[in-house]
Amino acid sequence: MSADFDRLGEPFRFDYESAVLRYDPEGLGDLDAELTAHDSERALVVCGETVGSTPAVMDPIRRGLDTHLTELFAGTTPEKRLGTAIDAYRAFTESGADSIVAVGGGSSLDLAKVTAVLVASDASPAEIGAEFAETGTISVPESGLPPIVAVPTTLAGADLTQVAGLTADPATCPVDSLVSGGISARGLMPAAVWYDPSLIATTPQTVLAGSAMNGFDKGIETLYASTATPVTDATASRGLDLLQRGLLALGSTAGETDVEEWVYQALTQGIMLVQYGISRPGVTTLSLIHAFGHGLTRTYPVQQGAAHAVVAPHVLRYLLDAVDGRRELLADALGVGDADDSAEAVIGAVEEVAGALSLPTRLRDVDGPDRSEFPAVARAILDDVFVRNAPNGLEPTQADIEAILEAAW
Repeated sequence: MSADFDRLGEPFRFDYESAVLRYDPEGLGDLDAELTAHDSERALVVCGETVGSTPAVMDPIRRGLDTHLTELFAGTTPEKRLGTAIDAYRAFTESGADSIVAVGGGSSLDLAKVTAVLVASDASPAEIGAEFAETGTISVPESGLPPIVAVPTTLAGADLTQVAGLTADPATCPVDSLVSGGISARGLMPAAVWYDPSLIATTPQTVLAGSAMNGFDKGIETLYASTATPVTDATASRGLDLLQRGLLALGSTAGETDVEEWVYQALTQGIMLVQYGISRPGVTTLSLIHAFGHGLTRTYPVQQGAAHAVVAPHVLRYLLDAVDGRRELLADALGVGDADDSAEAVIGAVEEVAGALSLPTRLRDVDGPDRSEFPAVARAILDDVFVRNAPNGLEPTQADIEAILEAAW
């Protein structure tokens, strides 16, 4: 009998309030009606400069919002600065908006959530900056948060979550030094997420590749995490299947503009499914690979997806050498269930996806730490909250983490 069947007798609790999920390959025709359903009449659009100046994205947004569009704030950046959220908050209040439409990748989606907190908070920006500098987070009010409709254009998977990353820089907001942290609360889950494959297709493939690897690894970790449930097993397995097929097909068309429609449709539904249920009150299924991603990107300019591509095979080899890690379930999800060595087959499937996306395979080839910095990076990884979601029986040590970094070098 499969080792996974041993879990059928285990109790579980699945507490999850999803956003309204909208999937429409035909566009954003009734985006305004979705806002009306959430008692909104005036929306602030939050996005980055590139997205805000891309007609293939913004024209459908404008048509879909129609009279609901009140202001465009195209100032988000990859750094996710608190100062930027303060600027967006001012645009929200000055325009008389009552909702936020977040368009783009993780930076814009996270900044929209922080902006919503600023709108609902009784504290001043200076007080919020002081709290973030001291604690690395911001108190999220229990009421008054404006509804957010997320319209993702990448595959990172920041939309269907109740968390947001954040940094603060003394040059742009009231803190004394650079601070990194984030916020988390049930109320931060968007009211709705609108998935349009044609918008995903507007993102350059080189940009999409990094976000895709991040999203793909969310599905991997959701299956082996100690916080997995039968619900997330089902959605992550189907999502991984769609993502794997779509990413391998996308990789085979690198540099081409004529990509078959099914590819972006599979990628869009795949990322939606792997995200479902991974971010719950006090619980997430993100685990060791994401802890490595955080350790390698919080103080180094390496892109998150590139970091994942480099370390994921080595993390999986360490993990599957030490524990079962639900390898049979992973193998089935990745289409290698018939392999004699399911662990090596899973690792090989992950390497194949990273290779198809032309992502880096060695730590020395990205803008990450030097080998002399591995002990400090390893400590940061071990301190990451996601390590606690490692599979049962896996207890990483400082030496283990440094060995994985060395293997990835």
